[in-house]
Amino acid sequence: MGEIRGSFDPRFRAVHDALGALLDGGDVGVAAAVYVGGEPVADLWGGHTDAARTTPWQRDTIVNTWSTTKTMTALCALVLADRGELDLDDPVAAHWPEFAAAGKEKVLVRHLLGHTAGLPTFAEPLTVEDLYDWGLVTDRLAAQAPAWEPGTLGGYHAVTYGYLIGEVVRRLTGRTLGTFFAEEIAGPLGADFFIGSPASEDVRVAQVIPPDGPPPSPDDPDPRNRPGNPTIDPAVANTTAWRRAEIPAANGQGNARSVAAVQSVVAGGGTARGVRLLSAATCERVFEEQYQGPDQVLGIPMRWGIGYALDSGMLPNPRTCFWGGWGGSLVLADLDADLTVAVVVNRMMAPSEGGDTRALTVLMAAYEGLAAG
Repeated sequence: MGEIRGSFDPRFRAVHDALGALLDGGDVGVAAAVYVGGEPVADLWGGHTDAARTTPWQRDTIVNTWSTTKTMTALCALVLADRGELDLDDPVAAHWPEFAAAGKEKVLVRHLLGHTAGLPTFAEPLTVEDLYDWGLVTDRLAAQAPAWEPGTLGGYHAVTYGYLIGEVVRRLTGRTLGTFFAEEIAGPLGADFFIGSPASEDVRVAQVIPPDGPPPSPDDPDPRNRPGNPTIDPAVANTTAWRRAEIPAANGQGNARSVAAVQSVVAGGGTARGVRLLSAATCERVFEEQYQGPDQVLGIPMRWGIGYALDSGMLPNPRTCFWGGWGGSLVLADLDADLTVAVVVNRMMAPSEGGDTRALTVLMAAYEGLAAG
């Protein structure tokens, strides 16, 4: 079995073994963390940070987590709501007046958080380089008409999500979302996660290894595999420009420990390791269903809450929320069990390899350990 380092409570040996099996199956670098009651019961990593397998994955290695970043962005909005500085039922235009253009005056903040705002992609073509220009992107979104009546349908806002919520945060606080997250969430929790990472951290960032095979095709029958706007080559995550930018839906840099440390606040009813960021009532708002049905972008059934996907009856406990990233990362918060599980990897899988169940195997191993307790 692939060598896995770190520590774990004996009940959670299955998590250790699941990570080792991933390395045996061809993965390059992997890490997982499990928190129960806000405290770590498994903190594990193994493999390498590069495709050539020359540099071992270390305890402090971080990697681009793709859309797992969205859970961090959502938490910023929830913190502001908990403080009474943001009402989730506010019209977005109450904080961002230009956003009222093109029939969006009735778009609410909760529509942004629940993927029902009707702005799942950009109407006009953009390049990846455009994503580094915050003002350009938010001006485009402010002028854009919704693709459906806001609040009536759900459609995954893959890239727009972070700019929409991030601009509301910026208008309210005068700080970028990355700065707000660093000062109000990561800092108090001691979490090693960045939305816009500084040069000082580059030396420990794992290489994102793009999937083998042909690039995405607009003719792919699975809409999840079609190119977006802009078309993002996953290798761009290895560039300095990508790391420095704030793309709060997709470019968070962290490790499994930091992801779990942050989201354990949600699992714990607003408090983790003596730090209170939310009230229990605000955590419960995550479960206010915004949409259930076929996702207009992903093409699969989804159940969207406030900032997270919600369990549809597949998990052991109903008060469970989660989301994951393009490359295979995942975080889950189970409020009934006060359980948080996070997984990150650096090798992306091609559609031809079948569904990416790597994080799911680790998650099920965590539940196995929980049941053994």
